[in-house]
Amino acid sequence: MTREEFKNTFDTHFNGVRNYIYYRSGDQEMATDVAQETFMKLWEKQPELLNGSIKAFLFKIAGDIFISQLRKQNVAMKYKAIAVDEETGESPFELMKYTELLRNYEKALEKLPDKQRTVFLLSRMDGLKYFEIADNLGVSVKAVEKRMKNALEYLRKAIGR
Repeated sequence: MTREEFKNTFDTHFNGVRNYIYYRSGDQEMATDVAQETFMKLWEKQPELLNGSIKAFLFKIAGDIFISQLRKQNVAMKYKAIAVDEETGESPFELMKYTELLRNYEKALEKLPDKQRTVFLLSRMDGLKYFEIADNLGVSVKAVEKRMKNALEYLRKAIGR
């Protein structure tokens, strides 16, 4: 394959290969990387394309590279999950308990009345002081204190603490 033939093949099929991988992965950066690697392999192999379609050959190479990258990512993710557990020193049981507690907290937070949830989130998530919350909501500081007290009581009961 001459440089001119390769350039024509690249210009003709690059976007198709990239779109194919993007469709399979949903990751545009990965799709571009795989498409580039596909054409590098094409250049390295210099196939004699007398009997087959260049397009089919490119899509086959791209699919193989994509599968290979997915496998590498899965291995890396499994290793990372194990490494995180070793770093924290938490057992799977402790992680499960934490996950369950977090799920219960999120459910309880959803069930809080709007006024209490707003005050709670402004205080705990945004780090606002009671007087700042009162000013933002147009209520008294006492109203903010009462809403926070009720929110905390409700969350403690709902989570079971």
